Amino acid sequence: MEGAVTVGVAAPSPSIRGRRAAMAEPAVRFLGVHRHFGEVRAVDGVDLEIAPGEFFSMLGPSGSGKTTCLRLIAGFEEPDAGEIHLLGRPMRGVPPYERRVNTVFQDYALFPHMNVLDNVGFGLRVKRVPRAERIRKAEAALALVKLAGLEDRRPAQLSGGQRQRVALARALVNEPEVLLLDEPLGALDLKLRQEMQSELKGLQRELGITFVYVTHDQEEALGMSDRVAVFNRGRIEQIGTPPEIYEHPRTAFVAGFVGISNIVDAEAAVRFTGERRPFSLRPERILLDPPAGAVDIETRGRITDIQYHGASTRLRLVLSDGLELVVERPNTEGTDGALAPGREIRLGWRRDAMRPLRETGR
Repeated sequence: MEGAVTVGVAAPSPSIRGRRAAMAEPAVRFLGVHRHFGEVRAVDGVDLEIAPGEFFSMLGPSGSGKTTCLRLIAGFEEPDAGEIHLLGRPMRGVPPYERRVNTVFQDYALFPHMNVLDNVGFGLRVKRVPRAERIRKAEAALALVKLAGLEDRRPAQLSGGQRQRVALARALVNEPEVLLLDEPLGALDLKLRQEMQSELKGLQRELGITFVYVTHDQEEALGMSDRVAVFNRGRIEQIGTPPEIYEHPRTAFVAGFVGISNIVDAEAAVRFTGERRPFSLRPERILLDPPAGAVDIETRGRITDIQYHGASTRLRLVLSDGLELVVERPNTEGTDGALAPGREIRLGWRRDAMRPLRETGR
């Protein structure tokens, strides 16, 4: 199958990757994009640039605007205002079939009456690609997603993970410049979802195609992406690399949505920083019974709840002024039976663990 894989969907050569990286134009650009549905501002003034060959995730809760942005890129929706460019070309009025993009959906959208090979080659058939070439490219795409040998099966005879691979092969066989993925792993169980995350990232690196990935799963976005845009109420709260998003959230929404964080309001912050400015504090940055010199700020709290999570234990504590904090403690040496609800304990953290926050969304 090695010869087949090189046809149509082969991994780009280093020279091709270099040319893509050197391209002046972003793969995707949003310029002041708005999309409203009646009174609902689904997309509310979004500016965004995605680099060629980037794995870019749009992360946010339901109704935050991320899927509408994906549909705008695909051409399924048109912006009410603003412009969308793909590889430097304005897309206003350009129909979906003329855009160098393909979409992978959560529900797979496979034809149940067609076998796997025909499902993958359907787009080529619509483009009137000759049958021999169509079969060759479809087989190459299936080999790429590790489904060689399943060409004659129907979708009903496949597992959920295999159906998702077929949907991915069907998108890749058309050689898109940008691949759009709309919650593609949402229907899979946790273990399979984690396996597919690793495979998707590996495939994206191999091909060098721009991936635009929509998800509400924070772990998924952090683990797979080169950069992440966090959406809230039709706007982008923050764009950055996964470490930037997690370690340096700019707003309370980002701090609270991406992982778990303690959000300390302006009034309570004065006690720890001397400034009336809210900050976030990740639970794993708080130490219990800290040794001398390990922390800059120390206080006492009473344990109100304990949750065991295997690799870690999560505790909820209340301080003397009523402030509640969540602490994440790794179980590197097993659990500590001395920790129990009602116990008072010392806790502390370093000053640089407190991340100042601005007002959300603006």
